[in-house]
Amino acid sequence: MSASRSQELPVAGSGADPAPDGRGVLVVVPTYDERANLPGIVERVLAAAPAVRLLVVDDGSPDGTGELADELAAADPRITVLHHRPKRGLGAAYVDAFAHVMATHQADDVGWIVQMDADGSHAPEDLPSMLAAARTEGADLVLGSRYVPGGRVVDWPWYRNALSRAANVYSRRALRLPVRDVTGGYRLFRRPVLEAVTASPVSSQGYCFQVDLTFRVQRAGFTVREVPIVFTERSAGASKMSGAVVREALWRVTVWAVRDRLAGRPRT
Repeated sequence: MSASRSQELPVAGSGADPAPDGRGVLVVVPTYDERANLPGIVERVLAAAPAVRLLVVDDGSPDGTGELADELAAADPRITVLHHRPKRGLGAAYVDAFAHVMATHQADDVGWIVQMDADGSHAPEDLPSMLAAARTEGADLVLGSRYVPGGRVVDWPWYRNALSRAANVYSRRALRLPVRDVTGGYRLFRRPVLEAVTASPVSSQGYCFQVDLTFRVQRAGFTVREVPIVFTERSAGASKMSGAVVREALWRVTVWAVRDRLAGRPRT
């Protein structure tokens, strides 16, 4: 893994709470073959929260996404790029990104970390409401939720919608989690919480990575809040969902649930 980085912005402040303009916040955007989507999502993030930093983690894209990300970083000091070569998966991209943030930014500089997809399905325009929930509700983890009142999914084919809802129901019940959108990938972490829950190895690679971190945060006793979002199907590129991803999630969630019960942990 290599890193290219542009000039640092001034220190944002204490980072205790995220500012409305995004000071103290870093948005992690993993990419794989997202050349068509990346410029637009970067522009929208910086319009929604002009003071945020962005960390693009390109997972060995063969379509030139990584090179385009480097060009964007060279033009804007708020953007940083990490390169995975070869491709290692979504979970590894996020874990490496989190480690990079902890190693290169002090807590009073970056106190909050966002996960956001590059394909436009997560609207950057929803980020201010997530930041507000962190400030006003004392949340340690804010989930952008499709499945709470006010949240919805737009332009998904029926089978994708059915698969997502079934995965959420199974994960919530198996792991006894009191949140509605366990699998969603749009989320805002308080930095010390993210440090705590990733201190032990994270082996989940596909989309069950999202379930894994939610489970860890909940079991550690941190506060989780859900904010409604509108999730929109990508307009360009191909989904990374596959049968292997689904099988990994089903297997890992089942194993975690069995271990949780054998350990005698109470329902959260």
